Amino acid sequence: MFESTVQVSKLQDLINRSKMARCRGRFVCPVILYKGKHVCRSATLAGWGELYGRTGYNYIFSGGSDDAWADTEDLSEEDSAFRNADSQLFDKVRGHDIKLLRYLSIRYICDLMVENKKVKFGLNVTSSEKVDKAQRYADFTLLSIPYPGCEFFKEYKDRDYRAEGLVFNWKQDYVDAPLSIPVSLARSLNIDWSEYQSWDLVQQTQNYLKLLISLINGDDDSGLLVHCISGWDRTPLFVALLRLSLWADGLIHASLEPAEILYLTVAYDWFLFGHMLVDRLSKGEEIFFFCFNFLKHISSEEFSAVKLQRRKSLLPGFPVEEICTPKQRDRGSTTSLSSDFSLVLESSPGAAGSFTSEAVELMPAGAQTQAAWKKSRTSCPQTVLWSWTPQPEDRPPYHEAKSSSSSSNHSDIFLRVGSSPLEVPKPRLVPVAGRESRLEEVRSAFLATYSSTIGLKAVASSPSGALGGLLEQFARGVGLRGSSSTL
Repeated sequence: MFESTVQVSKLQDLINRSKMARCRGRFVCPVILYKGKHVCRSATLAGWGELYGRTGYNYIFSGGSDDAWADTEDLSEEDSAFRNADSQLFDKVRGHDIKLLRYLSIRYICDLMVENKKVKFGLNVTSSEKVDKAQRYADFTLLSIPYPGCEFFKEYKDRDYRAEGLVFNWKQDYVDAPLSIPVSLARSLNIDWSEYQSWDLVQQTQNYLKLLISLINGDDDSGLLVHCISGWDRTPLFVALLRLSLWADGLIHASLEPAEILYLTVAYDWFLFGHMLVDRLSKGEEIFFFCFNFLKHISSEEFSAVKLQRRKSLLPGFPVEEICTPKQRDRGSTTSLSSDFSLVLESSPGAAGSFTSEAVELMPAGAQTQAAWKKSRTSCPQTVLWSWTPQPEDRPPYHEAKSSSSSSNHSDIFLRVGSSPLEVPKPRLVPVAGRESRLEEVRSAFLATYSSTIGLKAVASSPSGALGGLLEQFARGVGLRGSSSTL
């Protein structure tokens, strides 16, 4: 099972040095660990106006020194002679940002901005990796995937919260960042990316999410960074959708119930990282509501990160050791099953059997395989107990099992590890129909809470009061508040 190899002290130092490189000081931050890879979020790069303003402010109020700019690897005199002061400053701050990205093993940078640089009052307030003149980020794989800002979601609300048929106007003057995806990555999905300007909001969000899932589900160990401008509207939208999609597959946060994963995404992905819900509500820009209501559009298996191809399991000559010790690259976080291992269980014809803490029932592949299994069982470093019980022919296969409204009723699997004194319960095995039902539970819980606290129309009264009620309802849903408590 994967655990992060990041050292806290090293990470803190890199963050402290690199924070000024990005807009509003919103540095690169790891938020999801999946298959040993870091999914990170941040704001975009700071432009020269903000960079000089913030560095000057920090210099004045730090008594004439700023440890964030200390660097033992100073520029050589020869290099400095060919660079002006602006270039040297960008070299230093963006150099620290690059060091942080490399420390987190980030390879893919997905930029959601619809512009190359954010311009206000004639000044370039922010920039982006894709337009860095010195090509400092050339070693990373840059993906420009422009997505409408929060202002566009005013139209979503005005259309009675219907995203179907809602197409962004790509002809506006400030929109100058075209979609740009490396050919090798674009071909991996059956999507005509050249038609992106004709997609409605539903199709565009679906296709971008498919792209993110394909990036983190690759065979390499590369991480992913997602950012927009400030990182508190479009960025949490896709980070939350990605987290919920992986959770619905049983790949991360497998111990969390629907109400708990909802609380995590709302409190952590949205509010802790600065989403200004009160301001967005007052303007009718309900991107926050769109995120959770959109779960109905990603419930199908085409958005699943689980490998769909079936493995020929338990055939003569199949190495049993691969079952006992799944490959490290295929494993998820410390609370997830490996994708290959869980697929063996899902795709096995006999997986409809009753699962207990003592046994996992699989359809045998013949006497030869069973004999090989028994022979190698004692040599396996971690013995897993397997058994098979003949099933009636009319019993429905596992993937047709009916899902209950409570995720606790899903078939839970526990693997008894004989070589360890501690018996660690593994996450539940999610049936094919489980993804849709789990996401629907999250969506239903959100809609019930949102409608009872904020409502689906313009809030004429105090939005801040509605926000308090929203948080209170979520807290009660996960047991953090009693029914008589007040926020």
